[in-house]
Amino acid sequence: MGDGDKAMGETRGKAAPGAPAPRPRQADRLWTPVFLFVIGVTLFTFLVGQGLNAGTSVYITALGGTATYAGLLATVFSVAAAAARFICGPIVDDRGRRVAMVAGSVVMMAGTIGPLFTGDSELMILWRFLQGVGFSAATTASATAAADVLPRERLGEGIGYFGLGQALAMSIGPALSLFLVSTEPHENLFVGVTAAGALAFAFSLLCRYEKNPAVLPATSAYRVRWERAQLDAGQGERALERAEEAAAPRETLVSRVIEPKALHGALPALCIIPSVGFVIFFVGLYGTVLGVGNAGLFYTVSAVSMVAVRLKSGAFMDRVPAIKVLSAAVVCGIVGFLMLLAAAELDGGARSAVFYLAGLPYGLCLGVCQPLNQTIAVKCSPPERWGAANALYQLAIDVGMGASTVAWGVLNDTLGFGASLVGSIVCLLIGYGMAWLAYPPEEKRWRR
Repeated sequence: MGDGDKAMGETRGKAAPGAPAPRPRQADRLWTPVFLFVIGVTLFTFLVGQGLNAGTSVYITALGGTATYAGLLATVFSVAAAAARFICGPIVDDRGRRVAMVAGSVVMMAGTIGPLFTGDSELMILWRFLQGVGFSAATTASATAAADVLPRERLGEGIGYFGLGQALAMSIGPALSLFLVSTEPHENLFVGVTAAGALAFAFSLLCRYEKNPAVLPATSAYRVRWERAQLDAGQGERALERAEEAAAPRETLVSRVIEPKALHGALPALCIIPSVGFVIFFVGLYGTVLGVGNAGLFYTVSAVSMVAVRLKSGAFMDRVPAIKVLSAAVVCGIVGFLMLLAAAELDGGARSAVFYLAGLPYGLCLGVCQPLNQTIAVKCSPPERWGAANALYQLAIDVGMGASTVAWGVLNDTLGFGASLVGSIVCLLIGYGMAWLAYPPEEKRWRR
């Protein structure tokens, strides 16, 4: 938190000239209507993304396409989403969160509506590109909006709850899309995801806090900045700030799209996310190879575990040093991967039971690691640069996920799934070591 933010915290309760009097008990309020709207945007945007990732390959196969072409389309989506992060961050910071959410939802829906009218598999490259760009804009903006509207002292807890949208989409999206694409006509897949995109669009229209920051909790970053601007305008201090800004070094293109301070959380996330990539893309196949019936139940167990730990995140996320929380999460992740390894050595019902139950510690790991690292990235960055900070964090996720899936595929084919599971454990340990290097000093104290 900057000096200006600290000053606002000390003078909180004094109304700025022309500003409405603050509501004393609103400072600790977490569940505001606008926060629920932001979660709604995230839920339905990720429902579209997860559904398309799971259903597009089946759709292409139904049209007579090849698995190679389906893989190319997955790459187009990932590359488009990653490239768009560089543009979305500055747009979110300069033009506003709501503008980026609305525009992202519209572009994403353009990509899901297109296949309903063309029926041409070759045009899917264009549609997947639009889907990736829209998904990127909407998710970057919604993550920034969530950080805006949360009370400062409950930021970690709030981001944990915010991630529930992603967790629910992970458990619902793939199953729903696979059901829709198996019906006639197969384009029902795009009817379903377009409906989800329309709900994301509707929720984004309701996120109007930028025009009325007084409705936000008193300690939320966006309201604090607004009140400070009101105070500066009343005291004539803004002129001095403008003079200082004019004398500051000129921003470069790189500095506009990348917030270096977000690397405190983005670097550990970059190292940890490959293990998540293995689970998302290959654990179902691993279960099939082992002969486990209904291998998808692993994802259901992990999603339930993830939701549970995020609902309890208020007990530790903002009260316990981050490195201590991450330590417990990494141990859970290692246990989950060891259970998956052990399942290969068992027979019959025991094999299936251990395979399913491995989702429990894995879900605990993922449910903590992602919001924890995102909170670090946001807290270490200036509030006026949270759009760029979230874009950089999401870019780290995109890069780590996209690059690792190719590596895991090669490793699976050459050395087997066991080698990939060991590699996933190594990624967790590397991420843990990176956290010790990258986390700010106050988050590396074992006791607070």
